[in-house]
Amino acid sequence: MSRPWPWWVAGPLLGLSVPLLLLAGNKRLGVSSSLRHICAALIPAGIPFFKYDWKKEAWNLFFAAGIFAGGLVAVSLLKNPEPIQVNANLLASLNNSKVYDLSSLLPSDLFSWAALSTARAWILLVGGGFLVGFGTRYAGGCTSGHAIMGLSTLQWPSLVATVCFMAGGFLTANLLIPFILKLG
Repeated sequence: MSRPWPWWVAGPLLGLSVPLLLLAGNKRLGVSSSLRHICAALIPAGIPFFKYDWKKEAWNLFFAAGIFAGGLVAVSLLKNPEPIQVNANLLASLNNSKVYDLSSLLPSDLFSWAALSTARAWILLVGGGFLVGFGTRYAGGCTSGHAIMGLSTLQWPSLVATVCFMAGGFLTANLLIPFILKLG
């Protein structure tokens, strides 16, 4: 349990969640709708977007809470004691971009209170967070909803969204992130 599961175990288990959710009452997998459900429950402001019966989707809030709780369990109880292994080419590229501390999954050179005084941290955290939120709303769902649930139920908009997610990820990882990391 302290190591990542191989793709041939994790993939089929994740894939089997789709028919199980459909059999359990035509439920749809996705995480981004959880924020809408929370807002609908907590904000009685009369905003039309939040006026719906969010209680029908309460299972989704438990699903999102389970993801959070699973993350806490993994970090506290299932931590791998071995050092993080990074490909030598990636290590050289990161060092060239002034990222040196790889002692944890999130490099402290990028993700720490001290790093918040740099332009690149603000671009990565605030700009990236805004783009993820905007993109999720614009696409009508998140990567898990479209790529797992939407593609398996043969939804054309999900195919378009997934292709755009992948293209955006490739462009960001290969062109934009190296540029931002050089800002220092």
